[in-house]
Amino acid sequence: MILAVTGITAHTGRYFLRELQRGGFDGTLRALVRESSDTSPLDASGLRVEKLVGDLRDPEDLFRLVDGADRVLHIAGIRATLPLLEAASRAGVTGHIVLVHTTGIYSKHRMASDEYKDIEAKMQPYLDRGLNVTILRPTIIFGDLCDRQFHNFIRMVDRFPVMPQIDGGRAFIQPVNARDLGRAYYQCIMKDSLPEPDYICSGSRRLTVRELCSLIGIYLGKKTRFVSVPMAAGVLGARGVRALTGGRVDYVEKVLRLGEDRSFSHEKATRDFGFEPELFETGLRREVEEYLHEKR
Repeated sequence: MILAVTGITAHTGRYFLRELQRGGFDGTLRALVRESSDTSPLDASGLRVEKLVGDLRDPEDLFRLVDGADRVLHIAGIRATLPLLEAASRAGVTGHIVLVHTTGIYSKHRMASDEYKDIEAKMQPYLDRGLNVTILRPTIIFGDLCDRQFHNFIRMVDRFPVMPQIDGGRAFIQPVNARDLGRAYYQCIMKDSLPEPDYICSGSRRLTVRELCSLIGIYLGKKTRFVSVPMAAGVLGARGVRALTGGRVDYVEKVLRLGEDRSFSHEKATRDFGFEPELFETGLRREVEEYLHEKR
C-alpha cells in the first residue's frame, strides 16, 4: 500500500505517525513536506518513507503526491482540499481519501465559515466522479504546548490574578486531544470506506469555559478568581483594539465565539471506526505539567 499524506510534520500529524509505528504499518508512507520542515521524526520512524519536497499550492506537487497512491490522508488544511481532490481525480485515485476539516463550519459567527461551506460545496463534482471521500471534523485541539489556544489559556490563568470571562464563561466547549486525533486518522484511513460522509471528532466530554479555567487553576496549584464581562462590552473592546491597530489585531470573532456553544457529539465516529478519546482531565493535566516544566 502507498499511503499519501499531507501535514504529517505538523501537530496532529506527528501523532498519526506514532499510530502508524504502533500499528506496524508495512506499506510506503509518501509524505509531502516543505524544504524547511523538520523531518527527523519521519527519518527515525523505522517506516518505509518516501519524502516529496514540495508545496501544497503547486498542482504538480500534489499530483506527484497522489499519483499511484492507494489511500490519501489530507491533514494540512481545508484550503488545500480542492487542489488535492483535483490531483486525485486526475491521477485516478480509487482508494479512501480522508480530509481533515473543522467544526468551525457550523459556527454562526465565524467569518471564515462561509469560505468553508463554499469549499465543501465545490467538492461535489469530485464526489460525483466517484472519489471515495470521508471528512473528519475536529473540535478545538489541545494536548501539548504546540497548541496555541490552550497554551494561552494556561498562561493567562497562571499570570492573571483575576480571569475575565465573557458572559460568565457559561458557553460550552468539547476540546479534543491531538493524540486522540492521530489515532482517529489512523482508524479512519485504515478503513476501505466509511458509511457516513463526515464525522465529528470531539473530546470525551463537554465543559464550560469557566470550568476549563478552574481545572487549569487546580492543576497549576492556584485559586482562580473570575470576573464576568458582558458580550457587548467584550465585542466593543475588541473593536476598539482593531481600530487602534488599523485592523492588524482583530479579536472580534474570537470574542464572539467565546459565547457560542462549541460542543459536538462524536457518537458516529465511535460507532463506525472505534473513536474513543481519553478522559479530558488526563490530557489537560499532562499539558499543564508540560507548561510548568517549560516554565522552570
